[in-house]
Amino acid sequence: MELRKEKNIGQKELAAYLRLSTGTISNYENGVHSPDLNTLCKLADYFEVTTDYLLNRTTYRYTSQKMEQRLNQEYTLSDVVDTVLCCDSSSVNQLMEYAQYLQYKQRKEEEERSGEKEKTKKSSKRKSDD
Repeated sequence: MELRKEKNIGQKELAAYLRLSTGTISNYENGVHSPDLNTLCKLADYFEVTTDYLLNRTTYRYTSQKMEQRLNQEYTLSDVVDTVLCCDSSSVNQLMEYAQYLQYKQRKEEEERSGEKEKTKKSSKRKSDD
C-alpha cells in the first residue's frame, strides 16, 4: 500500500496492471492473502524494488538495475553505497552532514533561480502593459 501511495496510484490502476481484481489488491494490502511468485515479481518490477523488500525481509528497496544507475559520468549509485560502507561511523556522520549541507545549498540556489525567473516575468509583463 505504501508503494502504491508513493506512486500516487489507486488500487484500481494497480489491479488493471496486474490483471487482478481490486479486492485481490485490497487483500494483499491487508495481509489477508499473499501474491503468488509471478505476481510478486510483477509488483517488484512495477515499483522498482526487490522482492525481499516486498516480503519485509529487508528495508533495502533498490534493485540491481537501480543500483547501476549513473548519477553522473563517473559514478553509479552502487559506487556511492560502496564508498559509504567503507567508512567508519564518524566518517559516515560527516558524509551525511555534508550531504545535508549540499541539499540545503541546492534548494537555496533553486529558490534564487526561481525568484529571478519570477522577476523577469513581472518585468516583461510590465513592458508589454506599457
